[in-house]
Amino acid sequence: MTTTQLENINIASFDPMPSPGEIQARVPVSAAAGDTVAAGRQALRDILDRRDHRLFVVVGPCSIHDPVAGLDYARRLKTLADDVSDTLCIVMRVYFEKPRTTVGWKGYINDPFMDDSFQVDVGMEKARAFLLAVNELGLPAGTEALDPYGPQYYGDLISWAAIGARTTESQTHREMSSGLSTPVGFKNATSGDLTVATNAILSASRPHSFLGLNSNGQVSIVRTRGNPHGHVVLRGGENGPNYDTVSIALAEAALAKAKLPANLVVDCSHANSSKKPEMQPLVMADIVSQIRAGNNSILGVMIESNLEAGNQPIPADLSQLKYGCSVTDGCIDWDTTEKSLREAATLLRDVLPGRLAD
Repeated sequence: MTTTQLENINIASFDPMPSPGEIQARVPVSAAAGDTVAAGRQALRDILDRRDHRLFVVVGPCSIHDPVAGLDYARRLKTLADDVSDTLCIVMRVYFEKPRTTVGWKGYINDPFMDDSFQVDVGMEKARAFLLAVNELGLPAGTEALDPYGPQYYGDLISWAAIGARTTESQTHREMSSGLSTPVGFKNATSGDLTVATNAILSASRPHSFLGLNSNGQVSIVRTRGNPHGHVVLRGGENGPNYDTVSIALAEAALAKAKLPANLVVDCSHANSSKKPEMQPLVMADIVSQIRAGNNSILGVMIESNLEAGNQPIPADLSQLKYGCSVTDGCIDWDTTEKSLREAATLLRDVLPGRLAD
């Protein structure tokens, strides 16, 4: 029996994919975009290292499916970010990959035309072009690192990365995170368990060696230095939210036990809002109250927001899609987002600088 009779039995085809270097050459980093990425990463590192008093906010659509609406949102967010920049460090949520429990649209990179044609090569180039446009506005971008090869294609345009609740326990994602050039937020498990997140931070902080791609698309042994800026993202769990003061204190204790910095980010969506997007401003208000009452460990928040509230199914006729409305998780609308963040900035403006002195 030959090798060809034994391997790839369930593979329909291998379609060539352009290398990371080829995609980067087609959509090169501009000077303006590069400055935005560098400044965004440094600001986030400074916040995590307690050298910058601001609260960082990762806010934007649950997923990008329409780059026109996405840039419309980005322009509005840039104006808001400038207005509150003394208090809030705003990073646009730019998510291209969506993990699926069973099936469903996997995101802009995998299926950019939303028709199950899965033109991943086109999606990757379009995603990179979108990130370039956002960064050229002067707005840093954050994303979920899901596909381990993805960062080689667009990682130079990312300022913050998240590892999702379903992948925080994955060795592959911990190894990948150890080599990412950005701070990385590890979400607690869907059960609510924090141990997998603290273990992930410890693992990603160490050097690793694993199989990956280089810029030429060649399979390589990737040897990393370790990422010193891992942190926990609290997103709630099966037993409900975990952003209340008791849950925050327990998270602080878990980090102390693991001898890790008390750096926490609260995801205002998902289980923390009981999967009701309209509850996110209430979660945000609670976090602001905790900080005003003396909390020093909450350094960031995440919010799912779009131009329009709620979400919509993907119709057979894509011309029927509602502009600026999510096709994945429900979001709060722009007006609600702006109101919530401006109120937070007002309430925190005189409080946050004092945290550096504590």
